[in-house]
Amino acid sequence: AFALDETDARLLMELHQLYKKQGYNYGERLALLDRYADLVVSRDDLFLERITLFNLLGRYEEARQLLASRQFKPWEGGEGKVSRQYTICHLELAKERLKVNDLKHALALLTAIDSYPYNLGEGKLITMEENDIDYYKGILYRSMGNEAEATAYFIKATQGAQEPQQALFYNDPQPDKIFFQGLAWRELKQEEKAQQCFQGLIDHGKAYLDRPFKIDYFAVSLPDMDIWEDDLDLKNRIHCLYVMGLGYLGRGDLPLAKGHLAQVRELDPNHQGCLSILRSYLEEVILNN
Repeated sequence: AFALDETDARLLMELHQLYKKQGYNYGERLALLDRYADLVVSRDDLFLERITLFNLLGRYEEARQLLASRQFKPWEGGEGKVSRQYTICHLELAKERLKVNDLKHALALLTAIDSYPYNLGEGKLITMEENDIDYYKGILYRSMGNEAEATAYFIKATQGAQEPQQALFYNDPQPDKIFFQGLAWRELKQEEKAQQCFQGLIDHGKAYLDRPFKIDYFAVSLPDMDIWEDDLDLKNRIHCLYVMGLGYLGRGDLPLAKGHLAQVRELDPNHQGCLSILRSYLEEVILNN
C-alpha cells in the first residue's frame, strides 16, 4: 500500500510498525525512516520512533537533541512515550558520564529528569516511581563525597511498590524499579532486604511464567496505537523472563541472569529495559541489530 502512495505518512507509520513486529533490525528501520524524512517530521509518532531507534542504538545524544527540537502534542496511544524516551537518553548519558567521573555533567543530566520540559507535551505524574534515577543520584553523590545526600537518595530509592506486576499502562509500577530497590538496600548495607527484592522478582516470574494472561478489567484503550493485536501470553512470558533475569542478576547468579535476559532479547529485540540492564551490568550484548 505504501509503495502505491509514498506520500502517505500514516501508511509509513503502519509499515514501520509491521517491520518492528517482524524483527527488522534497528539499522534497516532507521534507514526506512531516513528515506522519508519529510513524512517522519509530519507526525509525532513517526518522529518519536526515530528517536527510539537512536536510543536503542545507544546514540543517546542524538536522541536528546531530537527530543529538544520538537514541540510534541498529546495523542491517544502515546501517553508516556515521549517522556520515556526523554528519561532513557538522559539517564543513559548520565551513566556514561559517571563511568568517566564527569560528575558535574552527570548531575546536570539526572537533574534534567526532575521535571519535563514544556515541549514534550506532557507533565510528570506525581505517582511516578523513579527508583533507578534515585539510585544513580545516590551513586553520584557518593562519588562526590557527599555521603549524607547519597544516603538520602538511596533511602528514597528503596520506596515504592514491592510486588512486581504487568505494566500495561505508562503509569503502572514498572517491575525493574524493584531491582533498583534491591541495589539501593545493598548500598545501605541492608543485604537481607536487598535479597528479598531480588527473590521476590524471581518468585513472581516463576509463578506467572506459564499462566495464560488476560486483562481482567474494562479499558477503553491500551497505551499503544497498534494495528495488530498483541499476543498477551507472549507479553506475559517476556515480562516474567525479564523480572527473573533481574532477580538472578541482583543475586549474582550471572549465568541464569544472562540466560533469561537473552531470551527476552530474542523474543523482543525492542525491549529497552532489558537492553539497558545488559549494557550497564553485564557489559555484553549479543545482538542481531
